[in-house]
Amino acid sequence: MRKINLGTEGLVVPIIGLGCMGMTGFEDGNMYGVADEQEAISTIHRSLELGGNFLDTADLYGPFKNEQLIAKAIKGKRQSYIIATKFGWEIDENDKITWAINGEKKYVKKAVERSLKNLHTDYIDLYYLHRLDKNTPIEETVEAMSELVKEGKVGYLGLSEVSSETVKRAHLVHPITAVQSEYSLFERTVEGRGVLQTLHELGIGFVAYSPLGRGFLSGQIRTIDDLPENDFRRAIPRFQEAHFYKNIELVKAIEMMAEERNVTSSQLALAWIISKGILPIPGTKRRKYLEQNLAATEIQLSEADLSKLESIVPLGTDTGNPYDEFSMGLID
Repeated sequence: MRKINLGTEGLVVPIIGLGCMGMTGFEDGNMYGVADEQEAISTIHRSLELGGNFLDTADLYGPFKNEQLIAKAIKGKRQSYIIATKFGWEIDENDKITWAINGEKKYVKKAVERSLKNLHTDYIDLYYLHRLDKNTPIEETVEAMSELVKEGKVGYLGLSEVSSETVKRAHLVHPITAVQSEYSLFERTVEGRGVLQTLHELGIGFVAYSPLGRGFLSGQIRTIDDLPENDFRRAIPRFQEAHFYKNIELVKAIEMMAEERNVTSSQLALAWIISKGILPIPGTKRRKYLEQNLAATEIQLSEADLSKLESIVPLGTDTGNPYDEFSMGLID
């Protein structure tokens, strides 16, 4: 598989990663349906066989269960994988999420030690602040993160869902390698807000999570009832009636274009992101969909193809907010 430089600090990764969030449940619920641990581990192994060794997780997922699953999957082959994890959602001594964001220096230290333990490793390749702590200066958080680099516990630093101004301030403290935000044909806010331009100017890589619109662009969702009853997406405006059926019409138009190319709508959506030099990390817990996603790396799109896709869902199209009101308030 082709590789790219993620940012300009030396991190080299495949042109597509693997989002692992759905491989475990969240507290008592499921993420994107019921997970099967053995199939999830087999998916991670299959990804490596096909050249995909960039895994994305977070202490929030589970919490901790996701990092622990990855530890099982990579046992004995740690050097073969590039591991990205995140911290910031505060998790207390009883392993419960407080629903606050904590970027204080002492919490940074606590969080990294916990992730190292759960991942059964002595270093994390890419360590992200999951959300901005609006009560703590970003300089304080990044300074604490930079100390982890000096200690050899972390290779590179990242931020998630942050504004251009926050990126610039953080980058002055320590070089930021990557910024991760939701990005897909259905969600291009970072483009509209100028964040991508800022990253380009500073030589920072961009990682696109939910590149398939949280499953919408797979074409497998046709009615709201296609989502399991306790699926977290039911609380997201994009999946609610005000937007749902308009979004389905957009998906159908993308599917028509995909059929002309003899590919799936998912593959077309991923190829669109890859063509922009952006690293997508589609999440899956099944080998079947992993193989389908990785095949998207072979698709070549012309300028005419890109223009046609972007004319179906022009920049600024309102497909509904990607989060509920509480979570939207936590985006910088």
